[in-house]
Amino acid sequence: MSSRIHFLLNDREVVASESPATLVLDYLRRRQRLVGTKEGCKEGDCGACVVLVGELAGKQVRYQPVTSCLMPLGELHGKHLVTIEGLNLERLTPVQQAIVDEGGSQCGFCTPGIVVSLTGYLLSAAPALSDDGIKYALGGNLCRCTGYASLKRAGHRLVQQFGSGNGRPAGDPMRWLVEQGALPAYFLSVPERLEKLPKPKPQPTGRGRRPFYVVAGGTDLYVQKGEQLPDADVYVLNLRPELKGIAVQDGRVRVGALTTFEEFACSPEIQAIIPDIRAYMQLNASWQIRNRATLGGNIVNASPIGDMTILLLALDATLVLQAGERTRTLPLKQFYKGYKELDKEPDEILTEIVFPVPQPDTRIHFEKVSKRKTLDIASVNSAIRVRAQDGLVTHVNLSMGGVAPYPLFLDATCDYLEGNVVERDLVWHAIEVAQREIAPISDIRGSAEYKRLLARQLLIAHFTRLFPERLTVRDFYETS
Repeated sequence: MSSRIHFLLNDREVVASESPATLVLDYLRRRQRLVGTKEGCKEGDCGACVVLVGELAGKQVRYQPVTSCLMPLGELHGKHLVTIEGLNLERLTPVQQAIVDEGGSQCGFCTPGIVVSLTGYLLSAAPALSDDGIKYALGGNLCRCTGYASLKRAGHRLVQQFGSGNGRPAGDPMRWLVEQGALPAYFLSVPERLEKLPKPKPQPTGRGRRPFYVVAGGTDLYVQKGEQLPDADVYVLNLRPELKGIAVQDGRVRVGALTTFEEFACSPEIQAIIPDIRAYMQLNASWQIRNRATLGGNIVNASPIGDMTILLLALDATLVLQAGERTRTLPLKQFYKGYKELDKEPDEILTEIVFPVPQPDTRIHFEKVSKRKTLDIASVNSAIRVRAQDGLVTHVNLSMGGVAPYPLFLDATCDYLEGNVVERDLVWHAIEVAQREIAPISDIRGSAEYKRLLARQLLIAHFTRLFPERLTVRDFYETS
C-alpha cells in the first residue's frame, strides 16, 4: 500500500508517496540524492547512516539520533528529518571543526554519522555535557581509520565549549545552539511548521494478497526482512502515540508497548525501581538503537536472548493484547510456547506491559555476557527480582536467556530458593537445580558447555551483588 507521507526534510516540506515500509536510508540516497548519509552495514551496527528525527513534544521539538537503515519512511509523518546536509552552515559547524582540529577523520565515510550523533548529543536535554556523555553518544558509531582517541578529544572540546559553564540553558537548548552557530537558524521555525502538517490518517489493518507485517522499532525486523518489506503491506505502529509512555497507578507500572529502551531507561519512575537501569541498558545496544528498539517489539520478536524480555520476566510482567475491541491479559512467562511460538492471535497487537511496583525490601539485578562487553547480542543473560528479610528469601523471580528455545523463567530454581537463607551452599544447590532446568545448545555465541558455565557464573553474580553483606565472590572461588 502507498500513502502520502508529510514531513520536513531538513529545511523543506516533503510529501512522499513511496511505500511506508521503504527504508529512510534508501529514500534519502535513491530518491532525494542526499548521499551524505552513508550505507554501511545496513543492520544498525556501524552508525554511518545516523540521522536526527525531531518530534513535537508540546511546543518544543525533541530530537533523537537514529539509524536510518532500520526506520520505515511511513513513521516520519509529521516529523522533522535532519541529515548531514541539513546541518550545513556554509562553514564547518563547531562539531565538524572539533573533529578537524583533533584529526578525527581520515577516509570520512563514517564522519557524517559521527557529526550527526554529536550534534544530537548537544541537542539532548542532558543536565550537563560530559566526556562520558560523549562516549555514550558515539557508542553506535564505528570508525576503522582513526581509532577513537581523536574523536574523544574532539568531544572533550565540545564539552568545554557547550557545557553548562558556558551559558548553556537548562531544558531546551535549541535557540542557544543556533546563537552559538551549532545549528542552522531554520531550526527555530520547525515547531510551528510541524504543527501545520496534516495528521496521519488511520492505516489499513486488513491483510490482502501481499505479505503483511506490523512494524514497531524495526531494529530486528528490518535486519531479517529489509529487502522484502517495501513490497509488502505494513502497519506502522509508531504512528500510534497512545502506545507509548510510562505511568505508575495503583501499585502497578504500566508501560506502553512502543516505549523505547532509551525512554524506559531514562524514566524517573523506572530509575526509582531499578537504580542501575541505565548501566544495564548500555550493555544492550547503542544510543541510536535504543532510540528505536521497543519493549513490545523485544517481547514479540521472541528471541531466546531478548535482553528486555529477560528483565521483564523477572519483574513479573503481564501483557495486554488487543484485537479490535477485544482485550485480554496474559502473564509474560506464559506467552512463549516454543521457539518463536507465541500465545498470540495473528490479529492481536501487544499494547501494554504491566508489572507490580516492587516492595521496599526487593532487590533487582541484571547480568549479561556477550562476545563484546557492550552493544552486542548476549551469549547468556539473566535477571532476578528477590525479596529477603534478614537473609531469608521470601519471594524470587529468576529468568535466563540463551539457555532454552525461548526466554526462560526458572520455576524450579525459584521454588528451591524461596524459604531459605542466602548463603554459599544455598547458591551452589540452586545452581544445580538451574542446570537441570536449562537446555542450552551450541551455536555461534558459544558451546552448550560454555553457556552452562555462564549460567552458573551469572547466578553467583546475582547473589554476590545483591547480598554483599552475606556473600562475596571469594566465597565461591577459594573453596570450590
